[in-house]
Amino acid sequence: MFRPLSLAWLPAGLLLLSACAPVSEKKAQPDAAAAAVEDPYLWLEDVSGDEALAWVRAQNAESKKAIDLAPGFTALENDLLAILDSDEKIPFVYKQGEYFYNFWTDKQNRRGIWRRTTLDEYRKPSPAWETLIDVDALNAAENENWVWHGANCLRPTQKGAPYVRCLVSLSRGGADADVTREFDLERKSWIEGGFFRPEAKGSLSWIDENTVYVATDFGEGSMTSSGYARVVKEWKRGTPMTEAKVVYEGLETDMAVGAYHDDTPGFERDFVYRALAFYNNELFLRRSDELVKIDAPNSAEKGVRREWLTLELREPWTVGGKSYPQGALLAAKLDDYLAGKREFSVVFQPDEHSSLAGFGATKDYYFINVLEDVKNRIYMVEPGAGIWTRTPLPHLPAFGTVSIGAVDDEASNDFFMTVSDYLTPTSLYLGSIGGGEPDLLKQLPAFFDASSFAISQNFATSKDGTKVPYFMVARKDLALNGKNPTLLYGYGGFEISMTPGYGAAVGRGWLGDGGVYVVANIRGGGEYGPRWHQAALKQNRNRAYEDFAAVAQDLIARKITSPAHLGIQGGSNGGLLMGNMTVMYPELFGAVVCQVPLLDMKRYNKLLAGASWMAEYGDPDTDDWTFLQNYSPYHNVKADVKYPPVLFTTSTRDDRVHPGHARKMFALMKEQGHDVSYYENIEGGHGGAADNRQRAHMQALAYTFLKQRLFKN
Repeated sequence: MFRPLSLAWLPAGLLLLSACAPVSEKKAQPDAAAAAVEDPYLWLEDVSGDEALAWVRAQNAESKKAIDLAPGFTALENDLLAILDSDEKIPFVYKQGEYFYNFWTDKQNRRGIWRRTTLDEYRKPSPAWETLIDVDALNAAENENWVWHGANCLRPTQKGAPYVRCLVSLSRGGADADVTREFDLERKSWIEGGFFRPEAKGSLSWIDENTVYVATDFGEGSMTSSGYARVVKEWKRGTPMTEAKVVYEGLETDMAVGAYHDDTPGFERDFVYRALAFYNNELFLRRSDELVKIDAPNSAEKGVRREWLTLELREPWTVGGKSYPQGALLAAKLDDYLAGKREFSVVFQPDEHSSLAGFGATKDYYFINVLEDVKNRIYMVEPGAGIWTRTPLPHLPAFGTVSIGAVDDEASNDFFMTVSDYLTPTSLYLGSIGGGEPDLLKQLPAFFDASSFAISQNFATSKDGTKVPYFMVARKDLALNGKNPTLLYGYGGFEISMTPGYGAAVGRGWLGDGGVYVVANIRGGGEYGPRWHQAALKQNRNRAYEDFAAVAQDLIARKITSPAHLGIQGGSNGGLLMGNMTVMYPELFGAVVCQVPLLDMKRYNKLLAGASWMAEYGDPDTDDWTFLQNYSPYHNVKADVKYPPVLFTTSTRDDRVHPGHARKMFALMKEQGHDVSYYENIEGGHGGAADNRQRAHMQALAYTFLKQRLFKN
C-alpha cells in the first residue's frame, strides 16, 4: 500500500486539532493560585466537575428556550435528520480481498453497522449486505456508548485467502481516546484473549498474525506533553503488553511516535515515524533492531511505494547540485537513496495557481490530484528521468471537487472517483486507468431544489494585496441590494483546503430559505500548497483574519449583503477564526456561530492536546506571547465594544480542543453584557456529535440562530 508519512498515519484524531487521554481522567491544572485571580473562569476548565457541568446544563436550558423552541426549529431538525438518515446516501466502500466494506448509520442504526458485500451486489440499487459488527447492539450488550473509530485488518499471507483478523477501535462517546479489540471476521465475534489496547490516545497495527506495533499510554512518562504516545513497542501474542519490546522512544516534547508495517507483497518492510510537530517529522526504515533514518528535510512529507521514495517539499531544497521548489513532489529509488544517491525525478512542480492535493497509484500507474485555483484536476504520471510524464485523466468535469483512489493498488488499475460541488449531488464512479469512460456506480439524490442557484468563484484583495479566492452559492436572480442574508464559512489553518462539496444541509437549512452561502479560501489553508499555509503561521496569523475580512468587505462592496445580514461560521481552528473576527472586526457582521473553538491562546498549550499546535500558533510561555496575545480572543474581548450576537457550541467529550475555551469565552462575554448563546453537547467528541440525531440538532441550532439574527429587513 502507498503509505506516505502524512497526518493520516499519525494517531487517530490528531488531524486538525488533536487530543490525549480520556476527558474524564484529565483535568486542566492551574499554574498557580495567581492564575485563578487573573482568570476568574478557570474553574470551567474542570471538564466533568459537578459545578462546571451544572453550569453547562443551565446554559443549555437557556439556549433551548431561545432557539430550540423557535418556530420552525423542530421541522428543520427533522428535515436535517432525514437527510443524515437517508437510505439513499452513498455507501462508500473500500476493498479487502474479495469483499467491499462500509460503515453505515441511519435511523435504525444510530451508532452504525460495519458491513460488507461483493462488487456485483454493490452495483445494484439495493445491495445485499453482510453485517459484521452492529455498534448499537454492542452498546446494549455492554451497557456502553461506543462510537466507531475504524478497523485495521491483517492481509492474509496466501494470495486469494480471505481476511480473517481485524483490530477494531471504539471510542466512548466520540472522544479521540479509544480502545482497540481483536475481531474474527469469519466468526463475527471478538477474539477471547486476543490483542487488546486499553483506552488511551494511541494505535495498534499489524506486523503479522501474532505480532503488532503498539503505541499507547504505558504509564508514567510514556506520553508526550501533547498527550500522545512517546513510546512504540513490538508486542507478541500471548504476552502481557507490559512485556512488549521497545522499538523507539521519542522525547516528551515530541508530538507523537509510531510504527507501521508495509505489507506490499514483495516489498514487505517496517517503518518508524517520529512527529516533532505538525509538518515536522522523521521517518526510519526498521531493519531488525536497526533504524535507518530517511535523510530528508523534516518538513517534507515522506512516502514509500514499492521501489519509490517520494518527498513532498514544504520548503525549497537544494540537494545533489539541484534546487527544487517548495510544493514540489519528488521521487527516487529507495534503495539508491539509502545508498547515498541523490537523484530525483520531479513528479509535480507547482506554479502560482496550482498545488498538489494528493497522489497515489494503481497496480501499474501513478496519479496526482492537482488544485488549480481551488479546482481539482487529475493527471496520470509515468516514471522517468527528469520530469515524470503527465497526462490528464479524461472524462472529468470542468468544475467541482474530484477525488480519486485505487480500488486495489496491488491487483488492478481500477479506481473509485467521487465528483461533487455545492449544488450537484455527489457521484461515485468506478473506472480503470487506460480504460474508457468511468461507470456511474452511485449518486446522491437531490436533497433540495438547486435549479434556481448558481456557483461562482470570486477573488477579494486582502490588506497586503494578496488575491484571496472564495466560492459563492446564490440564486441566479440575486438582487444586489445589500439585504441578502449571507453565511460566510472559513477555516484557514493546518494546510487544509476548503473545496466544494454537496451541501444538502446547507441547501435545506440555508439556501432554500433565501440565504447566500460563501466559503473563503484564506491563507493558513492548503489551497495553494505550503506557501499558502506558511504565510499565516505564528506572528503572521493576522493574514488569515485580514483575508477573511477582505472577503466579507468584498461581499458588502458588491452589495451581495451588508453587516446586518452577514453571518459567519467556523469550527476548531475555524472557531479561533470566528473568535478573532468577532473581536477584531465586529462592525462587519450581524451574527457569529463559533463551534468547538480554540479561544484562550495564553493557556491553550496546557489544555489537552494544545502543545501539539505550537508549530502553528507559537508558544505562549515564551516571547511568542507578544504576538499571540494579539489574536487571543479571550484576552481581547471588551465590555465597551458592541459585538455581533455569538452562538458558542462545544462538546463535553471533546478531548481535542478543550471545552473550557468556549465555556470561558461565553461566561466572560455574558458577564460583560454581550448578546451570547451557548450549547454544549455532552457526547460527540471534537466533531460535536456522536450520532445523526445529535448532528441534526447541532446543525439546526446554528441555522436557526443565524436566521433569527440575519433574516430581517
